[in-house]
Amino acid sequence: MVSAAHIVTHHGGVVRGTLLQQFGISRKRLSDEVHRGTLQRIRPGVFATPAADPDVVAAAEHGGVLTCGRALRLHGVWTLEHVAVVHVWLGGNGRSHHRGCRCVAHYFAGRAGLGLAALEDALVHVYLCAGDEVFFAAIESALAQRKLNRAARGRIRRRLLQHAHWLVDLARSDAASGLESLLRLRLHLLGIRLDCQVDVPTVGRVDFVIAGRLILEADGKDNHDGENHRHRDRVRDAAASVLGYETIRFDYAQIVHAWPSVEAAVIAAVARVRERV
Repeated sequence: MVSAAHIVTHHGGVVRGTLLQQFGISRKRLSDEVHRGTLQRIRPGVFATPAADPDVVAAAEHGGVLTCGRALRLHGVWTLEHVAVVHVWLGGNGRSHHRGCRCVAHYFAGRAGLGLAALEDALVHVYLCAGDEVFFAAIESALAQRKLNRAARGRIRRRLLQHAHWLVDLARSDAASGLESLLRLRLHLLGIRLDCQVDVPTVGRVDFVIAGRLILEADGKDNHDGENHRHRDRVRDAAASVLGYETIRFDYAQIVHAWPSVEAAVIAAVARVRERV
């Protein structure tokens, strides 16, 4: 006999009791599993497994679905913001149940249900909640991991406001990191054209090339920490210099928290390169 906990696990860790009844799970069996600790009753008619993600459980306690940045992270998508509170999608006319919490409720159109928002829903919601940059970095991350096909991309585009369609059109599937996405978006808005993921002989693949002679690298913490990585970067920069390239590098803190200095450095470097052409 399949346990209620097994069914709940295969439906995302949080379900309504009415779904379990469709599988022949009686109220007595539910009560027995709650008593044994294999299930938790998180509010009347809603059950979760002890292993369910705590943010998903908190969203269900509140009355809806986990969405926005935390949902995207559970889908394995890179997001710019590390949100400290749970964002809950309640649907167009949902009702909150969680009291005394810090949850952020969203009444975006649609039927929410329980659990984790679908990836397409979470991407649309993060645009509505957090804006252009967070959305753009997230959708490029999803595209790079092949989590969205062409049809899904089209559906997301149609659900956004018309003035946001250009973000979906600009998004690429070869971004190696969220930092690269953020850097490309911001430089695009400055009118600076970049060639992305360029193979340079004796150097290897670089993040961006501008004006044919300026290499721009976005150094994420995970890939460039440690003396070995820094040595490798210096070797690459030296090889690029032999070929006549100038290389400038920026890390996470610079791109995210000190953008004006990054912008000024790129504009000055582009001017130097163009003077030499």
